[in-house]
Amino acid sequence: TIKPKLGLSGRNYGRVVYEALKGGLDFTKDDENINSQPFMHWRDRFLYCMEAVNKAAAASGEVKGHYLNVTAATMEDMYERAEFAKELGSVIVMIDLVIGYTAIQSMAKWARKNDVIL
Repeated sequence: TIKPKLGLSGRNYGRVVYEALKGGLDFTKDDENINSQPFMHWRDRFLYCMEAVNKAAAASGEVKGHYLNVTAATMEDMYERAEFAKELGSVIVMIDLVIGYTAIQSMAKWARKNDVIL
């Protein structure tokens, strides 16, 4: 889990991801309750995290990844975030279990349909 989870810009958050992956980790992940804040919009976080993953993978020659948290207030927003993550090349997304059973099942169904790990 990337720490600190709050207070960083999307760019600086991505840099922490890169440094962790460059330092030897294979995967990093967003915190369960990180969402979208005015100082770090989810799209910026996703972009910078995937840039970090790709850069670390290219530098190391190893498979690297980051679990992008797609948790949002509505299913439509979660689907939008998950689609964007997939478009960026992410094969892994995550959710916070506080979204509830039905939403978890809906995201699991989306993940299976889209060949994305949840």
